[in-house]
Amino acid sequence: MKQLIVPVEEFTTPDPVSIEETMLLGDLLELMNREGFRHLPVVREGELVGIISDRDVRLFAGMPAADRDGLTAADIMTEDLLMIDASMPLDEAALKMSANKVSSLIVQEEGEFMGIFTATDALNALVEILRGVEQ
Repeated sequence: MKQLIVPVEEFTTPDPVSIEETMLLGDLLELMNREGFRHLPVVREGELVGIISDRDVRLFAGMPAADRDGLTAADIMTEDLLMIDASMPLDEAALKMSANKVSSLIVQEEGEFMGIFTATDALNALVEILRGVEQ
């Protein structure tokens, strides 16, 4: 079978909704539940500084109310961002996610934040590519 080289940008969620680092945990939970978001980039003065997954929010939402009162996105976000270039092939991006046991990667184009590549995006790519190969 001929190897397909497809850049990750073709399946990246572009310009995702982002939140300010000052957003309270309760507001985060409400936003994620209402909109069905599983990943939210966190910004400070317009610059990407972290990411929050639905797993992060659930972990902290399970704390006693007194302990989580006043928690913000900055308190629970992951600051160690895994970033890739938009031109990275899909297979390399998927391997990076698997090796690091993460469900999303930050996609950059020319050093600027472009979007998020998630496990769901990877599965959608797999389906689309396999269906294209079958035809």
